[in-house]
Amino acid sequence: MTSIVFYSRTDDPAPWREIFARELPHLAFRVDPDIGDPAEVHYTLVWKPPAGWHGQFPHLRAILSLGAGVDALLTDASLPSHVPVVRLLDGGLGRQMAEYAAYGVLHFHRRMHEYAARQRTGTWEMLEPRSTESCVVGVMGLGVLGVQAVRLIDALGFPVIGWSRTPKDLGAVETFSGAPGLDAFLARTRVLVNFLPLTPQTSGILDRRLFARLPRGSYLVNVARGGHLVEPDLLAALDDGQIDGALLDVFGSEPLPPDHPFWQHPKIVVTPHVAGVTLADEAAAQIIANVRRLENGEAPVGIVDRAAGY
Repeated sequence: MTSIVFYSRTDDPAPWREIFARELPHLAFRVDPDIGDPAEVHYTLVWKPPAGWHGQFPHLRAILSLGAGVDALLTDASLPSHVPVVRLLDGGLGRQMAEYAAYGVLHFHRRMHEYAARQRTGTWEMLEPRSTESCVVGVMGLGVLGVQAVRLIDALGFPVIGWSRTPKDLGAVETFSGAPGLDAFLARTRVLVNFLPLTPQTSGILDRRLFARLPRGSYLVNVARGGHLVEPDLLAALDDGQIDGALLDVFGSEPLPPDHPFWQHPKIVVTPHVAGVTLADEAAAQIIANVRRLENGEAPVGIVDRAAGY
């Protein structure tokens, strides 16, 4: 009997077990460390397994990610090169992350971080309101998830522009691409929202040089990966006023250490990697469909280009 092995230290396997039993009853659903016979494992369904973990399965046909980001998988040098890695294209993540990004825009545009500081000191003071039209939102990363954020923020009436590694056509939304387009994109961006995949080319992209190209007093919302952000550079930009606030959901080290300066910084809002959480009921349809494609000898949807990193 062939099997699929589930590995995650943050996701509940119970709903996945139920869905697989209903939709693919011929496939034994196992949860690490109870993997059964490794030779019977044809598929894995995983989130951040340890390096080398996949090496125990000699007949593996596909590695199915429980998330849209696969950087943690691709850093494993021992990952079988002949086995396709398949990422979630959405699975309910897109709407959640778009909501989070839109909240970040509204939070800073309506100056809620400043009102929170005044609440702590008991200060009753009305701050000068700002027009929606003056708050240009720049979204970096125009894949499936980033585009949903663009659409939602645009529907709220904010001017939205986008930047990606390669050219993208989003209709009426103005887009920029590549290194030549980055300066013009940043110069117009008041709230920068990061949806980029983490690759060797994008690692550390949110640094002092990038912050310096934003208008003074801009804001950062990072929902992608902690590896994009050079943390000391953000702290310096916040302290000198180049960046006026940051909403951060992802970090270089997770959980964020209790003594990390982000926790207590008055201009930073920290959330524990919750912008997009995989929901079994919504993600399972895509994963089940891909397993069926593989069982029929067809290519799954969402195969990762390992050279590109996504």
